[in-house]
Amino acid sequence: MSIEEARKLADDKELDLVLISEKADPPVCRIIDYQKFLYQQKKKQKEIRANAQKVVVKEVRFGPNTDEHDYNFKLKHAEKFLTDGAKVKAFVFFKGRSILFKEKGEILLLRFAQDLEEFGKVEQLPKLEGKRMIMFISPKVVKKKS
Repeated sequence: MSIEEARKLADDKELDLVLISEKADPPVCRIIDYQKFLYQQKKKQKEIRANAQKVVVKEVRFGPNTDEHDYNFKLKHAEKFLTDGAKVKAFVFFKGRSILFKEKGEILLLRFAQDLEEFGKVEQLPKLEGKRMIMFISPKVVKKKS
């Protein structure tokens, strides 16, 4: 069908002539209500975004000389975060000259990862970025929030 005929047909039906595939031989066009088409596209995109799982990242902060009680307290919080399906970003913050104890921070984070082994797996091993040593732990079993 020629373009003029297709345009006339679309005008008669009070719809739009939309080019679907211009690389095809001959080019493929469709007669549709373009506003309705755009609305449906937006609706589909919105539905896809709503169904996409949102990743929540919870932070747990340590010092290089964190006490046993504080460590256990933060460990329990991290367990809860992981069972709820959130990722945990654990980091050791070095102030002033405490950066000299990088090994202490790394040992602390590795111990933290080992204690959380049954709840999550290490996504990124401890890495020093500026004055912070950061490690990510992602949950093993994702439980959907209701």
